[in-house]
Amino acid sequence: MFYLIIIVFTVLSMIVSARLKSKFKEYSQIPIGMTGAQIAEKMLRDNGINDVKVISTPGALTDHYNPANKTVNLSDWVYAQNTVAAAAVAAHECGHAVQHAHAYTWLGFRSKMVPALSVSSKLMPWLIMGGIFLYYSSGNAMILIAGIAMFALTTIFSFVTLPVEFDASNRALKWLDGAGILNRLEHDKAKNALKWAAMTYVVAALASLAQLLYYISILNNRRD
Repeated sequence: MFYLIIIVFTVLSMIVSARLKSKFKEYSQIPIGMTGAQIAEKMLRDNGINDVKVISTPGALTDHYNPANKTVNLSDWVYAQNTVAAAAVAAHECGHAVQHAHAYTWLGFRSKMVPALSVSSKLMPWLIMGGIFLYYSSGNAMILIAGIAMFALTTIFSFVTLPVEFDASNRALKWLDGAGILNRLEHDKAKNALKWAAMTYVVAALASLAQLLYYISILNNRRD
């Protein structure tokens, strides 16, 4: 069952990832009048945010907002390109900056989870593997329960991430529409690109939940 879960969600993740890359490649061929960096800077200004810097970061799809140092980090191609895809990504990441400035509840909750998650993610695999072995060999479930509890934290984090990502996209699309940067067709394409980006988070959350339920079933089945 465990391997079936892994295979199903790995294949699903690959499909979504391939679709995402395909859409971004397609929409990276549609030029507009501003680069991703210019769009990010304008969106921040329009929202009255003056203490966030827009910087370039190496790699592809490495775009993110860092609340710790208040930077919108855009991958090289998003930063420099003047395309629909770059506009969608840049505005989305600025959506997180707007969330931060407005103390968006789910973003704050997710940020508070990060320290605990960084610790549990390192210990959790060892506790689960060692816990399963110990549970089946001696019946002692304490280590396995601790591992499952840590895994549950990562699952919760995955689901908390969903409203954060969807809200950032909604803020981005609303601003892009109001600012008049994209025409209706370009706006629809930007919306489609962000939809597929969000789907990667949905698949990751569902995969984490399925894996968590599997670990819980091991605990219950052994007890039965």
